[in-house]
Amino acid sequence: MIISRDKIAINPLQWIATDDGWIDPALAPALPERLKVIHEAGIGAVHSDVPADMTATEYGRLLGDHGLKPAPGYISGPLPEDEASLREHLDKTDRISSQMAELGLDTVFVATGMSKQAPRVHRPGVGAEATPERLERVRDVFARMGETARANGVTAAFHPHIGTWAETEEETRFILDSVDAGILAFGPDIGHLGWAGADVTGLIRDYADRVAALHIKDFHADVAERGRAEGWTYQQTVLAGLWAEPGHASVDIQATLAPLPDTFDGWLVIEVDRGAQATPEESVRLCGEWTRQQH
Repeated sequence: MIISRDKIAINPLQWIATDDGWIDPALAPALPERLKVIHEAGIGAVHSDVPADMTATEYGRLLGDHGLKPAPGYISGPLPEDEASLREHLDKTDRISSQMAELGLDTVFVATGMSKQAPRVHRPGVGAEATPERLERVRDVFARMGETARANGVTAAFHPHIGTWAETEEETRFILDSVDAGILAFGPDIGHLGWAGADVTGLIRDYADRVAALHIKDFHADVAERGRAEGWTYQQTVLAGLWAEPGHASVDIQATLAPLPDTFDGWLVIEVDRGAQATPEESVRLCGEWTRQQH
């Protein structure tokens, strides 16, 4: 596969990484300030996250004013426990997928949520406390999210994530194999799946026709392996220096994406969950360098 710069975006998590290895959106500088840095770094698009006080049209106009295009956003939340919480979750899915459609996007990432108290945050990457019954419930929620997004003309791309009830290769394959491809696509995060020890290239190969978009990450595999072996928490692993900017750690990104067909036209969204540089701005600049090295 040839990586096209025209379909590379960033979700600039660097600005919201906390001292304790988590994220806090309140830390982010003003949106125009972030957009200016992203544009100057040579990245042409940004993960779409419409602020509560803006319409999708206003948000799209702001991106355009900064020379940026919208890229697929993200829908997540706690696993619904009853009909009321499921309804709330699907309403959120409807709202955000409608925003994606208004921005001219046909894809949105969908994931289960993650909290500091979650069992898999305390013991990440190993499928802690897995049960078939819960996994089936997770699968059913993703199917409903897919149906909701599809009603708005948007494809839901299932996004396995460390710390959630869908993090391992086994869980990923179960969900993809038991939900119709017309309802749920695949939106892998090559860093989170790699952290869980998955065969990321194999997953992309086996579900290449369902990959709608990807999150691009680089990470230090030795840190991930040691964290799994020694039972580190999510935050311990992050603070041990897990994440890095693309091209600066263990992941051969080109080889990982190689199984995608030459006709693949989905988005690649760079994420550095915790920048490995002195400042978020420097981390974003290095992400821009990687972007400019692509075709």
